[in-house]
Amino acid sequence: MRPLAGKNQSLLCAIPFVCYKGTIDNRRVTRKGKKTMSSPIAYSIFDIFKQGPGPSSSHTIGPMKAAGDFLKRLPALVEGRACASLNVEIDLYGSLSSTGKGHGTHKALLGGLLGWEPATCDCDQLQHLFENGSTVYAIQLPAGTLPFRLDNIHFAGFKPGLPYENTMVFRLTAGENTLHEAEYYSIGGGFIRRKGDRESPPPSLPFPYSTMDEFKAQQRASGLSLGEIILRNERALTGKTKEEIRNGLHGIIDAMCRSVENGLAADGVLPGPIGLWRKAKTLSTHAEISPRSSVYELAALNAFAIAAAEENAAGHRVVTAPTSGSAGLLAGIIYFMKTFYGTPDTDLREGLLAAALIAFIAKHNASIAGAEVGCQGEIGVAASMAAAFLAHMAGEEMKRVENAAEIALEHHLGMTCDPVDGYVQVPCIERNAVGAVTAFNAYLLATMGDPLRQKLSFDEVVEAMLETGRDMSVKYKETAQGGLAVCCVSC
Repeated sequence: MRPLAGKNQSLLCAIPFVCYKGTIDNRRVTRKGKKTMSSPIAYSIFDIFKQGPGPSSSHTIGPMKAAGDFLKRLPALVEGRACASLNVEIDLYGSLSSTGKGHGTHKALLGGLLGWEPATCDCDQLQHLFENGSTVYAIQLPAGTLPFRLDNIHFAGFKPGLPYENTMVFRLTAGENTLHEAEYYSIGGGFIRRKGDRESPPPSLPFPYSTMDEFKAQQRASGLSLGEIILRNERALTGKTKEEIRNGLHGIIDAMCRSVENGLAADGVLPGPIGLWRKAKTLSTHAEISPRSSVYELAALNAFAIAAAEENAAGHRVVTAPTSGSAGLLAGIIYFMKTFYGTPDTDLREGLLAAALIAFIAKHNASIAGAEVGCQGEIGVAASMAAAFLAHMAGEEMKRVENAAEIALEHHLGMTCDPVDGYVQVPCIERNAVGAVTAFNAYLLATMGDPLRQKLSFDEVVEAMLETGRDMSVKYKETAQGGLAVCCVSC
């Protein structure tokens, strides 16, 4: 694996800084590193990195998938009944209710009921759904069509006792009677669950692990690299060949870079009432006319991360990493490495395997959902993924990869999710840029220091993130009821 900035050079040389004078599942990590065994991590790389419409994977990708699943079940439910007398009603709870309109949840739900899928839907067409609130759409079924209107979606507030913050209840009704009800949960990063579904037994993986410590133990026992363990587990889990996995990762890299390039080319005001102007194009232009220096490169990195984040805010296609709200962070770093240092896709793909590992562990033992743990689970985990990505891509030993991930996550602990007006714009877009810079700095701190002197482990910081999220007020969990969401006078 080639070092990031050329042979025998660290990233400190690649990006010289100017010196100035003067509800939650599988959470089994316990205190002081005493861990109880939990089920092994069984997520696919492509569960973490998946394409879909912005601006929020919890509010768009998850609901569209839930609606699509309900659509598949409808033909059996309506059999023998007159479709004209039936309706589909949807109740939204948690932050899906409080910020769902700003995030486009109602549009995503309709898209799913129309048979659209997150990875392939027309994002521009999705944005135009419900432009006229009185439009009646048709849910196509073999037995006929069901009418669907905006007022079939109910933003029902908060309901105590729900197992997950973001809950959707789909009901098939005939007049005042409910014929069938299905409860779905959007649990972050586009992942969903359906109430009553039995969890599949853990798959037989060649290298099972549930924490970073267990992963490192598998490495020591097998003598295999980080990437080889992730790939072998992926093949056992999905049945994909190495070539299919490699092509899939290449597609993810291409999609990330497209989101940056599209964002750099765009200008104007982002959707919604805030009136926020895009800034990535301006930042990139200013960086290009500046003398080539560390400041120039830092400005370019900021522009790249913001570009993809603005594409997400516009509802365009992005790649979750681990969520849509944090999709600009790793995409910006990847585009930066390709653009400035010509990093080949082979190295980028290898780096993505380390990033996936970090996301796996964070999701399995805590959360990547802003509605559960605040933005520390989105931008914090994204920065941690990016720091590990850089360290592993540079050929660093596993301890330094872990340290880079730990440092990045540690310094995002407590970050609230407080989107102004419920839109993934303020402060969300700039957080992607700041997080990208933090990821680079975490990489530098980890690789320039003595790895044996690092006090905290990654598992301990993941535990701290979970504990902090549990203690965090619901006002700061994607509900737009606290923090900047209520203190921004000019928004």
